[in-house]
Amino acid sequence: MARFVLVAGSCHGGWCWRETAAALLGLGHQVTALDLPGHGEDPTPRAGITLQDYAAAICAAMADGPGILLGHSMAGYPITAAADRDPAGIRALVYLCAYRPPQGPALSLADLRRQAQSQPLRGTFRLAGGCFTFDPAVITDRFHHDCPPGTTEQALERFTPEPVGPQETPLAMGPAAAALPQFYIRCTRDRAIPPEHQHHMAAGIPDARHSTLPASHSPFHAMPERLALRLAAIAASLD
Repeated sequence: MARFVLVAGSCHGGWCWRETAAALLGLGHQVTALDLPGHGEDPTPRAGITLQDYAAAICAAMADGPGILLGHSMAGYPITAAADRDPAGIRALVYLCAYRPPQGPALSLADLRRQAQSQPLRGTFRLAGGCFTFDPAVITDRFHHDCPPGTTEQALERFTPEPVGPQETPLAMGPAAAALPQFYIRCTRDRAIPPEHQHHMAAGIPDARHSTLPASHSPFHAMPERLALRLAAIAASLD
């Protein structure tokens, strides 16, 4: 049995892991689906939220016991920052179609996104008050094209504005995070983060710890049971 701490990406919260968490619980694992500050049901005012605020919240969640820490999409940056801040309770880092900071010169998530050869999210951001949301007209195509009917409508009811500041904060992977076992799960039908850019960001992780899912950017909606089995296999490999 393993404990998983699941951290969602931009505009999402712990709610998006419901089906995946249920599948993991059914496999005998423990799950914490975290709301980062200002996300989901967390009431933290979004003005002034920092990347280190995200890291502190993750470290507090990890204090409940050792676990495998997963970050989806933008949450690759917060989980890395948390691992460098306090790696003691982290058994492994799992990047799920996520932005993974480089080990060289520090780059912000926004800088790393701009390095991709294709930019499927260009023009989809709606900025207001130091936060962004996504144009609702593109949500299904970019995030949910292989998900069950109604997924976009339910997600739009729960999305929260995403603070810009943490995504413009440079970060490099420090030695503490780099020393942890790391895994990268690429989504090969992703229309938000190009799969080839995911492959680039996974560089340095041993090939045996790379895997793929034939999913969109939202595998927790598209194939939650299959995602849970993949995470269970990661846990088993650590044992």
